[in-house]
Amino acid sequence: MAAMNDTRLGDHADSSADYVESVVRRSGSSFYWAMRLLPAEKRRAMFAIYAFCREVDDIADGPAPTADKLDQLARWRAEIDRLYGGGARWPTSQALTEPIARFGLPKSDFRDLIDGMETDAAERVRMADVTELDRYCDRVACAVGRLSNRVFGLEDGVSDRLAADLGQALQLTNILSDLHEDAIRDRLYLPGDLLRGHGATDTHLAGGAEAILDHPAVGPVCAAIAHRAQRRFEDAAALLATCDRVQVRPAVMMMEVYRRILRRLVARGWQRIAQPVRLSRVEKLWVALRYGMR
Repeated sequence: MAAMNDTRLGDHADSSADYVESVVRRSGSSFYWAMRLLPAEKRRAMFAIYAFCREVDDIADGPAPTADKLDQLARWRAEIDRLYGGGARWPTSQALTEPIARFGLPKSDFRDLIDGMETDAAERVRMADVTELDRYCDRVACAVGRLSNRVFGLEDGVSDRLAADLGQALQLTNILSDLHEDAIRDRLYLPGDLLRGHGATDTHLAGGAEAILDHPAVGPVCAAIAHRAQRRFEDAAALLATCDRVQVRPAVMMMEVYRRILRRLVARGWQRIAQPVRLSRVEKLWVALRYGMR
């Protein structure tokens, strides 16, 4: 991938900024336009953060053997060390140099995200219990929220609480939305302790993820996870209401998109997990216009 190319864009800040913006634009994210509405310095920072997230996520979800994925993620970990030592080599990490200095972005959040991607890169993914699921959500979603909220300029107390609430709500919604797709890759993020509490045995849980989805325990566990996500969205909405609306536009847009997806998942129910739930481009555009232009 381009981020692994040490010479593609050299040390030119303008080129690295253009590169990360192109990553965001090519992703087709509905949040591109929300980021575009930010002041220039914050916009560049968010593009760089998003590009980093996109690149490590692409590694974890890519077709390479697990050993190769882990090697690429280890190279990213080494690049983050170089970045904080003043020696960034890759376009995305070069684009992160200024935001780290300007907004005080902590190294630990980038490392947490890589840790989460290492979980996803495994040949088989299982969450032993709710504690492990919480730790996973913190790494792959809340860490991104902590970085973003620093760029938005939120106060530390509100920033960390919002990152925890909204990050977990978003990730739990992703988990429920992608259950079938993940199971095909032998990934199951529903906690084992909850599944056992609804009648699944160790023998069931030792099987493939697709077979586990056929167990009657899956429905009530999904309902419990959905309820948890709904409460987290409510907590996040209450916190966002205390913030400067302009500061947190991208966060509000993301919340509104994912809340709609969660509502549709609940309405669809848990007997038709293979039936995808998505928002159309028109619906996403409507959310962008309603919540991004206010």
